[in-house]
Amino acid sequence: MQFDADCKRCKRLADFLTQVRCKHPDYYCKPVPAFGDPAARFLIVGLAPGLHGANRSGRPFTGDHAGILLYQTLYDMGFSSQPISGGADDELILSNCRITNAVKCLPPQNKPTADEIRSCNTYLQTEIEGLPKNAIILALGKIAHDAVLRARALQLSKYRFRHASNHVLPGGIRLISSYHCSRYNTQTQRLTEAMFKQIFVLVKKYLLAAT
Repeated sequence: MQFDADCKRCKRLADFLTQVRCKHPDYYCKPVPAFGDPAARFLIVGLAPGLHGANRSGRPFTGDHAGILLYQTLYDMGFSSQPISGGADDELILSNCRITNAVKCLPPQNKPTADEIRSCNTYLQTEIEGLPKNAIILALGKIAHDAVLRARALQLSKYRFRHASNHVLPGGIRLISSYHCSRYNTQTQRLTEAMFKQIFVLVKKYLLAAT
């Protein structure tokens, strides 16, 4: 199913967005579309928009702490034209990279329900189906990792999540996973800048090998 900016299939999420819109009338407050190169071989999948991040700006990982490390790393590794994503109307360009979320709408407490994740999975399925056969998907966190597997109708137990896990899925797409670059994970040093950069070094290695 193609992305729908007016999707309201999850009542709890639609109602929550209405509440947030009343408090913050200048916020985007809609399902957040993917951002980046439409012909990319590299797709990054996060969890969901943050309240004052993508839900405010309308661009994944833009405006919150998680995006600071992500966009800086993308710039350092040659995927982004600038190290900071300031807003959906800035001049940042991603090259051979696209960013999306497992859940397109802001969930309360940043915790989507299992039904909401499954309901939104049809959009992720369409995004993945549009990738070339030698594409690489980077899942940020276990929810994103599992959402990618569900989008491919694969058993979760056969492709377990761990930091730096590396699976070739049926059809040739490679799934690499990382701890999410959230404020909690980075401040507790569960995920360091060096650890995160090594994930992108691995991604770039496979991208170059397939050219």
